Amino acid sequence: MIKRLKDYDYTLIITPILLSAFGLVMIYSASMVSAVVEGRESTHYLIRQGIWFAFGMIGFICTSIFPYKNYQKLMKVIIFAVIILLIGLFPFGNAVNNAKSWYALGPMSMQPAEFAKLALIMYLASVYSKKQAYINEFYRGVLPPLVMTGIILGLIVLQPDIGTAAIIFLIACSVIFSSGIKFKHLSILIATGVALILLAIPFMVTEERLSRFTGAYQPFETPDSDGYHLIQSYLAIGVGGLTGEGLGQSVQKLGYLMEAHTDFIMAIIAEELGLIGVIIVIGMLAIIVLRGIFIARKCEDSFGALLAIGISSMVGIQAFINLGAISGILPITGVPLPFVSYGGSSLLVLLISMGILNNIAMNVNRKENEPTN
Repeated sequence: MIKRLKDYDYTLIITPILLSAFGLVMIYSASMVSAVVEGRESTHYLIRQGIWFAFGMIGFICTSIFPYKNYQKLMKVIIFAVIILLIGLFPFGNAVNNAKSWYALGPMSMQPAEFAKLALIMYLASVYSKKQAYINEFYRGVLPPLVMTGIILGLIVLQPDIGTAAIIFLIACSVIFSSGIKFKHLSILIATGVALILLAIPFMVTEERLSRFTGAYQPFETPDSDGYHLIQSYLAIGVGGLTGEGLGQSVQKLGYLMEAHTDFIMAIIAEELGLIGVIIVIGMLAIIVLRGIFIARKCEDSFGALLAIGISSMVGIQAFINLGAISGILPITGVPLPFVSYGGSSLLVLLISMGILNNIAMNVNRKENEPTN
């Protein structure tokens, strides 16, 4: 038992837990005023996120112990369950912000698209690891898994949830690229993807979506409408300076910056804890991503390596999109900051993913620690 404990990657245990615990503190700080204004207890969002954190820790422990190679045997069940959940949203889902993306579970809610991220990573890692012998053959080695990818993306786009679909598309690209695909085939896939996006633009573009681009790249031309949120985010970041105004001392959360505990939580961190707090959070996220890539490089099993790449990409891509939105680099898409923002389904999936990544790391460390004859 002691030998087995030595094999765990404690960086991947401590860092996600610390980030999640810090997220609980910041969610309470950012949401307590808005919760009271909504007629709820000040701890409303804290308690909900705390419940999801508890479930996430159970998932983290279970997936840390469960051998990751067994997911290949369960792949058909996992991918089928996710597709059923996504299809079920159309008749049974709750509409939030004009998108049917959620199931109501009593006082809680669940977003299947978050689980689709991890399921697709597992699926692509499983299929491409089995096709390594002929990965250079486009129609036999590369194309078949893309059909399932397209189905999942299509179901999410139809909700519509363009932000999550974009994340899943980028995650899929990272796994496919890491599988050893030829550059020529990768170029074909990229060109096809761009062509499909261009064809879909007339059907997907709405006045609301166009306003997000206006708000991101010309915020001061519409300070009272499209650019309002980004300007308030700038104010929060600018006021914080190096050390911040102090924990709980944000002004922007007092009704000026909407969704302060979700999409814009990093702006509140910047205002209350300053540049130092921002650097610490980004640094911890970077540690998780880089550690995952390191494990992927060390893993001799192609399934484990691709799974580690996919999980690392999920954290890195989601963090980049969230930070890009609050800084005006990207349009606001409603993507939460991993581990930190309010969002139970996201936190649960991330902690489960960290458990899987830790199990891969444990197997890598065990092989490295085995005595050589």
